[in-house]
Amino acid sequence: MRINGWGPLWVLLAVASASSTAWAQNPPVIAGIYTCVDAKGRKLTADRPIPECSDREQQVLNPSGTVKTKVGPTLTTLERAALEQKAKKEAQEQGRLGDEKRRDRALRIRYPNKGVHDQERAEALSQIAAVVKAASTRMDELGRQRVLIDAEMEFYKRDPSKAPAYLRRQLEENIQSHGVQKRFIAEQEAEAQRVTARFDDELARLRQLWTTVSK
Repeated sequence: MRINGWGPLWVLLAVASASSTAWAQNPPVIAGIYTCVDAKGRKLTADRPIPECSDREQQVLNPSGTVKTKVGPTLTTLERAALEQKAKKEAQEQGRLGDEKRRDRALRIRYPNKGVHDQERAEALSQIAAVVKAASTRMDELGRQRVLIDAEMEFYKRDPSKAPAYLRRQLEENIQSHGVQKRFIAEQEAEAQRVTARFDDELARLRQLWTTVSK
């Protein structure tokens, strides 16, 4: 019902079901007097949301004429989807920032100064170096075994297929083991590079955090 003034038309209106696309589908109704200026410049007043102002903000007034609340323009399905997507992205960004703050806090606690960070870096690289050294020692052993195997295979160089089965098996196992150790060493060297890069990144971030804390 459209009204042009105040008075006995004040009633308590229940909140209607939320609209999905348009004002014609019963948007939420808040008890009060709705007022707005439509696209033609007319000031309109009603006891419920005004369809002519569905594309703009409407004020909901108290009996005294003061603003009780404001109702934004009705959104289309596409507009609502875009708004929800924006809200989702903002929530994800807030979550990312929260995770980043927690990681920074954990990083400061774990590494209160550069000395502690340097020590852990050295320990991590030392463990990798020890593994590489063990693999290299195994490679040396395989190399010595290969010399002995080749010495025996010298008798069958014209026709290796005539070599005893145990000798051919030893040669095959030696070649396979050598390849395994070589790949393992390469993997450990790559891991050392990753560890170094991680500690470098951490140190760059920690320098910022330590500076912030010291201020």
